[in-house]
Amino acid sequence: MPDSPNDPGQNNGFRRLVPGAGGPLTPPVRRRLITAAIVALIVGFVVVNSLFSTKPARVLTYSQLLHDASSNQINTAVINNANGVVTGQLANGAAYTVNGPYPALQAEIDTLRSSNVAVTFANPSSLASTFLPYLIWILIFVAFMVYASRQARGQMNGMMSVGRSRAKQFSQDMPRTTFADVAGYKGVKQEISEVVEFLKSPGRYRTIGATIPKGILLVGPPGTGKTMLARAVAGEAGVPFFSVSGSDFMEMFVGVGASRVRDLFNTARKQSPAIVFVDEIDSIGRKRGAGLGGGHDEREQTLNQLLSEMDGFEPTEGIVVMAATNRPDVLDPALLRPGRFDRQIVVPLPDLEERLPILQIHTRGKPLDPSVDLALVARGTPGMSGADLANLVNEAALHAVRRGSPTVSMEDFETARDRVMMGQERDTMVLKDDERERVAYHESGHALLAYVLDKTDPLHKITIIPRGMALGVTMTLPEEDRHIMGRPELEDSLCMRMGGRVAELLVYGDLSTGAADDLQRNTELARRMVREWGMSKEIGPMAWGSNNQVFLGEDLMHTRDYSDHTSQIIDDEVERILREQEARAIEVLTLHRRGLEALTRALLETETIDGAEAARLIDEANGEPVHPAGTKTVSSLSRPATAPEPQEPQPVAATSPVPAPVPAPNWQPPTLPAV
Repeated sequence: MPDSPNDPGQNNGFRRLVPGAGGPLTPPVRRRLITAAIVALIVGFVVVNSLFSTKPARVLTYSQLLHDASSNQINTAVINNANGVVTGQLANGAAYTVNGPYPALQAEIDTLRSSNVAVTFANPSSLASTFLPYLIWILIFVAFMVYASRQARGQMNGMMSVGRSRAKQFSQDMPRTTFADVAGYKGVKQEISEVVEFLKSPGRYRTIGATIPKGILLVGPPGTGKTMLARAVAGEAGVPFFSVSGSDFMEMFVGVGASRVRDLFNTARKQSPAIVFVDEIDSIGRKRGAGLGGGHDEREQTLNQLLSEMDGFEPTEGIVVMAATNRPDVLDPALLRPGRFDRQIVVPLPDLEERLPILQIHTRGKPLDPSVDLALVARGTPGMSGADLANLVNEAALHAVRRGSPTVSMEDFETARDRVMMGQERDTMVLKDDERERVAYHESGHALLAYVLDKTDPLHKITIIPRGMALGVTMTLPEEDRHIMGRPELEDSLCMRMGGRVAELLVYGDLSTGAADDLQRNTELARRMVREWGMSKEIGPMAWGSNNQVFLGEDLMHTRDYSDHTSQIIDDEVERILREQEARAIEVLTLHRRGLEALTRALLETETIDGAEAARLIDEANGEPVHPAGTKTVSSLSRPATAPEPQEPQPVAATSPVPAPVPAPNWQPPTLPAV
């Protein structure tokens, strides 16, 4: 293995990523060229022989030659002085050959000449010309043997180099991603930039006795930009940067992964200071002893070697290991202890302030309509990662192309968000009239409760156009990021999901399969309220149940850490919560039955209603605003051109009495025991 990484004549297991198109031919290309040359040589030899081949000569006896010569049937005669063979041309142009006496008799030569035969003599041919055809075939055979030998040697070299690392080495100008290309995450970039500065100028830190962490672990959900941050470090750092995926260490042969780890760190030490980045480290860093396997499998041997290499570092070596994962819960504790991955940096989902610069980066270079307000788009996309926002911008651009617009407008962003969050419209699905009406009542029940209840997220859109796997969608969006939810918010969420089932029950007197997903999500949420969050006075301040995954070093199978009696209490509490919220939904929808009918008629006519229109219909059916001014807003990406003028309440027909304003429901949450 060469000491210098720039030696063009060596390949130390690292694929050089050098800009430009120069460089020697790769072994596969060279082998193809040699094969093509050998085939061309063989074909050429056969073709040349066929071109220069002559017609077969006529074999005569010596006496017949003399007889034909006397009758003037022979034109030429060439006598070979080496073996006496006579060749020549007959009078009709045909060739002949005769085995004559050796040496040739002078009297017979005179006889031929007297018969007007042009007699000449040929000297013996040279050794080279005699063996030239054989020599060509020998050369072809030798070339084939050399080619086969090189092929076998290449396979042996491949087997011997299986333990070399497959890390890619990046120079300072490749990749060209920098911290300026990563929006938001100021704290994350600050901690990572400290590592880069330490490697560039370690004297500043050593002066006051500070040492840089040996390992940095980037933890966060998928799509938050962990790998992009590592690429930015590669672009910012003026030191060698080695990037490798955790799966590159894994092979079917035990010991190969450990050998590749050793080769990677040996190469990094020779080029110190350097940064080693391991992406998806959870593929080799899972907890040891998990599942049914023993301690000698390939993955565990690779992890052991990685732990040994990281523990053997000295602060003066100037090597920093970076890793990224979205599964920190499965990593081995020995990997996370101080001295190995000293610092864990959480890369969370971007908040409202970070989504705006991310959108600005992804829309850079795209023609945006003046009506596009990226701040509104950022506010309406809570919970989206950087990858989700990039996909949203791309979907908006694709929609603009489909409708033939030269710019991307706010309408494209609205459609793209519906496409990402609710699925593609299923234009080929045609519902029957009775099914369509039932779906409209179902979604109207969800929407009415989402608007009437105080603690639900603002209503954004209602549609009965089939999207994805759903026949209709009621969409609510929070207008600000929320990191914790109280019991009132959870109960209102349960009640809102009961709206579709209750609406069908009130209108048709029976139920359908349309509420399957609502019931499943409600049951899961209610069970977590009881088992994990202690929101039941019967259970009290206790958390029950283990959610550890199988084969993660915790349990071989799921276990229940409570008795059958406690299980019965949990089931009873979950049932009580769900039945109370169902009764609450029945009460609210009964009070606002006219609003339910108004929303249903509008949906059957237009198929899609935004939040503002739904709020207007409910308020008009109620006779007055359900909520006092300013207590609840309606989420929408559409920015109104002018502020709406206050309207007088419309007179209501005498045949339809206005229901009374919504009183505080009789249902009360369970009271907590006195402290």
